[in-house]
Amino acid sequence: MSQLEIKDLHVSIEDKEILKGLSLTIKQGEIHAIMGPNGTGKSTLAYTLMGHPNYTVTAGEILFNGENVLEMEPDERSRAGIFLAFQYPVAIPGVTVANFLRSAINSRRRAENPDDKGISIPEFRKLLKEKMDMLKMDHNFAGRYLNDGFSGGEKKRAEILQMATLKPEIAILDETDSGLDIDALRIVSEGVNALAGGELGVLVITHYQRLLNYIKPHFVHVMMGGRIVESGGPELALHLEEQGYDWLREKAEENV
Repeated sequence: MSQLEIKDLHVSIEDKEILKGLSLTIKQGEIHAIMGPNGTGKSTLAYTLMGHPNYTVTAGEILFNGENVLEMEPDERSRAGIFLAFQYPVAIPGVTVANFLRSAINSRRRAENPDDKGISIPEFRKLLKEKMDMLKMDHNFAGRYLNDGFSGGEKKRAEILQMATLKPEIAILDETDSGLDIDALRIVSEGVNALAGGELGVLVITHYQRLLNYIKPHFVHVMMGGRIVESGGPELALHLEEQGYDWLREKAEENV
């Protein structure tokens, strides 16, 4: 069983420490949610896990199936089976969704086997149609340029479509609910739920409990001051919705 281990992670941006000793383990088949107010380092964690060059790891470890993730380039992390759904996906004019996905699949296959000739067009079309149907996406979507002129909901569905076709082992969803109306939130969440299970572990980063009405986490963690200060089950998210974060601020300050 694959797992991502984060051990006492410290991360800085331009000499300002953001993560201050964060530890967390995510296994295949588990859904973890991280919640917390703005500025606590949630997105910093997501970008650090994928190797964004602006984030400097000053201490701690990130291990994926026992291998040191910090020694991998971002593309190597992706090919190893780690996926990030961005909060703000970028547009790539001139590159269709279908061409982007087929290239990504072939890149991963050839990294595993340099002699692999890539996924055949009929096989790819079948896979893409199956995943788009699961996400209730019009098949014409595949011919559009990636995220170019997409609505917020379309961008997030494109991210989940990437996850569905690339079949990672651990997926990080950075505020996937931001900018979504209720219908789009439900459709995206149903896609995540369909994919999560024995072969996929998920880390959901969110501000709001409303996302967790659709994506049911096994574990909920509260992040404040660059650390996880409280962990529990789904009931913790409901408590946060009712009580806010003030009751945890003293606990976060005690750990400084």
